[in-house]
Amino acid sequence: MLGSTIIRRRYLLDSDIKKTMRQVILTPGEDGYWVAEVPSLPGCISQGKTREEALTNIKEAIEGCIAALKEEGIPVPDERFDVLVAVI
Repeated sequence: MLGSTIIRRRYLLDSDIKKTMRQVILTPGEDGYWVAEVPSLPGCISQGKTREEALTNIKEAIEGCIAALKEEGIPVPDERFDVLVAVI
């Protein structure tokens, strides 16, 4: 499938007391690394040489994003799991 993108979704837990889940989108980057993004936390992005490393790194990024929001007194967005994935 030329020109298509592989999108894999994994669901990770915050370290928050509520144990809410976060959707993570993994895509292969142009540099050979895997890119992990959290749609419910805009700007929460990480990467890794492997999918497993990207997931480990995004867990840390999620914790950091949530901690930064709380520190600034900004409400932490809820995870909605509203997803429409189209690969063209």
